[in-house]
Amino acid sequence: MDLFMTTDSQLDLLSPVPDLGYARFLLADLHDDLHGKVARFRQLSDLSASLGSNGAMLTGGETTWAAWTEARTSFIHGNFVATVLLSQGLAEHMLASYLALGVNAEILPDRIGFQETLKRCLARNIISETDAADLRRLMSLRNPLSHYRSVDDPASLTRRVIDEQLGADEHLRRDATFAIAMAVRLLSLPAFRIGD
Repeated sequence: MDLFMTTDSQLDLLSPVPDLGYARFLLADLHDDLHGKVARFRQLSDLSASLGSNGAMLTGGETTWAAWTEARTSFIHGNFVATVLLSQGLAEHMLASYLALGVNAEILPDRIGFQETLKRCLARNIISETDAADLRRLMSLRNPLSHYRSVDDPASLTRRVIDEQLGADEHLRRDATFAIAMAVRLLSLPAFRIGD
């Protein structure tokens, strides 16, 4: 029996999916790649051990909170493009909002570029040169996913697949693993870490 069709009267393409059909989709989604989801959850849990005993301070309000929670969920469920995009957004919002907080608050432009944010964070010793280099790498992974690149561009996912003879899924999995690890590393920095 087709999940979309429960009666002959529902042969229209735009027929609603019955409740049982939704339940079947949900169960299939929960079951697909279950071992991978569990492994990625454990990996994220292991990475998060570097957070303070009381977690981390998420500067940047609702946007940062949403980026962090959605990046974790996306990574666990294998939504690797989303993980990269959300991790980069998290980094941008956290760092810029941190600059605008507290006694040493800076007046920031309404729209500050990430390179400028990194420059200011380096000047205030919020991040190290290694952190900045890895955050630039994260940005270089995000940009080709956000902005069109021709196949001739070395940053294009298609070009990377051709050049390295690895499937797109493997590239995206590696990129997402780096991105979520970078997000956790950012949250583990002394500026954001809470507790021991």
